[in-house]
Amino acid sequence: MPVEKKITKKQISIVIPAYNEESKIGSVLDNLAAVIGEDGEIIVVDDGSSDGTAEIVKKHNVRLIQNEQNKGYGASLKEGIRRAQHDIIAIADADGTYPIERIPEFADFIGDYDMVVGARIGNHVKVPLIRRPAKWILNKYANYLVREKIPDLNSGLRVFKKDVFKKFQNLLPNGFSFTTTITLALLSNSYRVKYISINYFERGGKSKIKPIRDTISFFSLITRTSLYFNPLRVFMPISLSFLTVGFILLAYEIFIAQDITDKTMILFLWGMQFGIMGLLADMISRRSD
Repeated sequence: MPVEKKITKKQISIVIPAYNEESKIGSVLDNLAAVIGEDGEIIVVDDGSSDGTAEIVKKHNVRLIQNEQNKGYGASLKEGIRRAQHDIIAIADADGTYPIERIPEFADFIGDYDMVVGARIGNHVKVPLIRRPAKWILNKYANYLVREKIPDLNSGLRVFKKDVFKKFQNLLPNGFSFTTTITLALLSNSYRVKYISINYFERGGKSKIKPIRDTISFFSLITRTSLYFNPLRVFMPISLSFLTVGFILLAYEIFIAQDITDKTMILFLWGMQFGIMGLLADMISRRSD
């Protein structure tokens, strides 16, 4: 990968979570060292690796945090960010899939934006075919809930302000959904997020993603996050769906069947209940802002 400009004006902490990444972590750290500059720091959080990841990291001039057991991607990021010295945080993966040499470019936008995300929509993007349909569905669902177009919901290459992390850290999960949650949290609260197109390379080693399980988890997470920040976007469509079907069934029963049944009343009651729950949840959400 080409080496680009060094960070000279901004101090930055780069946090790299690593779990059994001995095949790639060395080259990733070498590339980072070439772009970080003297004022920055690199923090590697070894998440209970059983291979030689920690030994390789110790050969580099970086800070190493070691978890005794595997705590998860998000937990490792949170630990590294809390210990970071600087107010600008960058995160990246240890598997060599992201163009980490572009971190200085991302950092230059912090100030005008609260978070800068590397969107994997470049000319060379190696996303496994099995994961593409689920990613497309999840992105469309998230776009609807936050009412913004999100080019990449869970990119692992991003730069953000540490203060932003502190505000939402209690909501951020310990697993892979860390990046999804912080994206939705910022967009739902009108923070300024910039997306920059990047390439995404084929990873080295074995992926930790479980397509079916993680897709279900991501869908649930997106819904929960939206319920927390903007519950009406979840409850009102459900309410309107029940009420619409109820009106259609009522018209049928009045003008054709000439017999109003309990089913129609149940549909109206469900529609009203979901609507009331949405309004109450929205009131609670706004009072807690």
